[in-house]
Amino acid sequence: MDHTKGVAGGKLLGLNRQKHKVISERKLLGIAGMGWLFDAMDVGMLSFIIAALQVEWKLTPGQMGWIGSVNSIGMAVGALVFGLMADKIGRKNVFLITLLLFSLASGASAFTTSLAVFLTLRFIVGMGLGGELPVASTLVSESVPAEKRGSTVVLLESFWAGGWLIAAVISYFIIPTYGWQTALIISALPAFYAIYLRIGLPDSPQFAAVKSKAKISATASLAKLWSKEHSRQTAMLWIVWFCVVFSYYGMFLWLPSVMVMKGFSLIKSFEYVLIMTLAQLPGYFTAAWFIEKMGRKFVLVVYLIGTAVSAYFFGTADTTVTLMTAGILLSFFNLGAWGGLYAYTPEQYPTIIRGTGAGMAAAVGRIGGVLGPLMVGYLVAQKFSVSGIFTLFCISILVGAAAVFFLGTETKQKELR
Repeated sequence: MDHTKGVAGGKLLGLNRQKHKVISERKLLGIAGMGWLFDAMDVGMLSFIIAALQVEWKLTPGQMGWIGSVNSIGMAVGALVFGLMADKIGRKNVFLITLLLFSLASGASAFTTSLAVFLTLRFIVGMGLGGELPVASTLVSESVPAEKRGSTVVLLESFWAGGWLIAAVISYFIIPTYGWQTALIISALPAFYAIYLRIGLPDSPQFAAVKSKAKISATASLAKLWSKEHSRQTAMLWIVWFCVVFSYYGMFLWLPSVMVMKGFSLIKSFEYVLIMTLAQLPGYFTAAWFIEKMGRKFVLVVYLIGTAVSAYFFGTADTTVTLMTAGILLSFFNLGAWGGLYAYTPEQYPTIIRGTGAGMAAAVGRIGGVLGPLMVGYLVAQKFSVSGIFTLFCISILVGAAAVFFLGTETKQKELR
């Protein structure tokens, strides 16, 4: 190794970090977080919109499942395409493109009158959302010191809970009175302000340090993920991402509809889901604390096991108290696990393939996001019990926890390279 080049590279990275410090600590989390908040508003409202569209458009369970699944198909494509792009044109540029794509398609979907057009726009929304989330976590991960990296990325993820909370409030007060179209417009408009804020955002110092060096091709980037050096972490990430996303979208997109199946009115189901959503915030905040104290593996394994147990009891609940308790714990543990997953994923790869690695893991996860809602729709149509459906999700989450426990390595306070 050329020592001079190593010193120069280290100085360049140090200068970039120094330049970025003020923005990182005061603005980066807020600017990136706003995008996550608006994305979560859209995804969160989708679960309520599906329940409303079932009544308005007289949708079958299969059609309801497709609304959630086409969103995930778009997210899989977006995560793959924009993950590769992030290693070529930079994290910031992809950050802007994806939010713009998401905002325009989300707003346009409010004016649709047919399921086919709605599904097309949901695919485009999914592309923007699927591309933005792993790139956002990569940008933040590369822009903060190692000792604060995990907790900062988990706090970034906590904006998702804020978005879900706002989505639940909008859905409860707006959809029954003013319709789902108004709710979608309300969620899309503020995202343009987030785009304005992102224009002045610098790229990550890690990317700035390597962008002048020769980049490898997209094919070589993908191949490197399965090289001897990275195959173990790639296998682990793909398994846990698939299991977590499969379960999350299968459970949470159907949550208001499952409440209706259990005998509650549409309005009452919105009210209960709103209460459950509040539990997401302490889930994130405790995960942010534990992730720097106990490590990434501890947070992921413990919170995933908590999610699995909560999912089982939610499915088998036969009283309102049991249902609400299990639902609150489900939100608490599941979203805490999500925070840990987004913190853990970028840390598995070097800078030159970090965007590709995080994007591919997310893309594989989105395949699970396609299958989860479709499976629920199919099983509901076949008169399969809610308890049986949630038991399947319980098993899936336990498989993800096992993958992290047996294949994962601890990356707490590890310097990115």
